[in-house]
Amino acid sequence: MNRSSTHKPRPMVDLIVSVVLPSFILMKLSGEDELGVSGGLILALAFPLGWGVFELIKHKKFNFIALLGLVSVLLTGSIGLFELDNKWLAIKEAAIPAIIGIAVLVSSFTPYPLVRALLFNASVMDVDMIKQKLEENRSTVAFEKKMMRATYFVAGSFAFSAVMNYVLAKWIVTSPAGTEAFNEELGQMTLYSYPMIALPSMVMMMAIFYYLWRSINKATGLKLEDLMVKK
Repeated sequence: MNRSSTHKPRPMVDLIVSVVLPSFILMKLSGEDELGVSGGLILALAFPLGWGVFELIKHKKFNFIALLGLVSVLLTGSIGLFELDNKWLAIKEAAIPAIIGIAVLVSSFTPYPLVRALLFNASVMDVDMIKQKLEENRSTVAFEKKMMRATYFVAGSFAFSAVMNYVLAKWIVTSPAGTEAFNEELGQMTLYSYPMIALPSMVMMMAIFYYLWRSINKATGLKLEDLMVKK
């Protein structure tokens, strides 16, 4: 059995390893009497970086968003360790979701639109049955327009994340990179980003999924339980 196909998301583990532990280390263990500024930053970044590499290697499945996450961690580490101007942190925080949003838009004009991988996925929905029903009801063209609208909504959610990431970084991280205060502020920013950015973005994605389901329901007459892949 392919382990990558049976891999189940573990949001609480992801949250603890990628957000809670790094934030605690940055805020509490970066003093000169503990790990020091560089030591605290390296250890804090090692958790999300190591977890991301572990997930990619163990499940042997390329993940574009996971790769961007690893790049994000490496860039954050570089800014802190090389003591660059912290304006680059705000730019980096905004750049990652902006790149994803642009990729979603651009991919919609290719044979491999990312929005289908995110929302209209054969591992979650019975895509073949949906397509058959759309053809029977002559609703394929109308549904494709709905999918395009969903693409704009998804890109918009990433645009929201980009703007909020930039604002949060500029608001919280004001101390020079390479200082204990910088590490503490980086930890605060990581903690605040979850309720202020991650949760609203999750709600947006759920709303977009609901919009897509309602569109499929109207076009095919299928109920939610009929749409989902039977495990």
